[in-house]
Amino acid sequence: MDISNLIQTVLIYSLPVLFAITVHEAAHGYAARHFGDSTAWMMGRITLNPMKHIDPVGTILMPLLLYFATSGAFLFGYAKPVPVRFDKLRNPKRDMIWVALAGPGVNLMQALAWGVLLYLLLGMGVNERFFLEMCKAGMLVNVVMFVFNLFPLPPLDGGRILVGLLPWRYAVMLSRIEPWGFFIVMALVISGVVSTLWMRPLMSLTFSLLELLLTPLSFLI
Repeated sequence: MDISNLIQTVLIYSLPVLFAITVHEAAHGYAARHFGDSTAWMMGRITLNPMKHIDPVGTILMPLLLYFATSGAFLFGYAKPVPVRFDKLRNPKRDMIWVALAGPGVNLMQALAWGVLLYLLLGMGVNERFFLEMCKAGMLVNVVMFVFNLFPLPPLDGGRILVGLLPWRYAVMLSRIEPWGFFIVMALVISGVVSTLWMRPLMSLTFSLLELLLTPLSFLI
């Protein structure tokens, strides 16, 4: 493995990944506080300080090990989840949806922001590959986080959104999966089910949406 290429890849992706996970988790905490749960606020987790959200194993060690083990073909990681007491929300079932949507929502906005920055740099005649690749990495990282976190299985955001949308009887049944949800999701990821049936189709749709939103800017530039 080319160490210089690895270092360059790490440098290109470091800032986008830090922003993606930090704002994602802070958005959950901010939304929870807005709807009545101040747990994350009292624990100092509603912050843009990445050190508050980085998990040494899930954010650093696991992605690096997977990168070396699969030669970059498969990467996965996670941050420290922001603590949310859904029972403290003013309307737990309804507000749970908005708290869960906050994280993926800001990832979609960040993907758009990186796209805008890419077009602005090109419009100003900036041809430095490092900065252009960082913008593309920012779009990719945030689209991946947006789509993956919407997978409809707890404890992912999509699962909590689905729990909030389903009638009580089915919501309770689905919520009981949460203690084993992480392992189920990992099995589906490793088997390729998530990638084939969820990630690729929805990422394609998301990039099409971003392209549509960026079209006016591309014409101006």
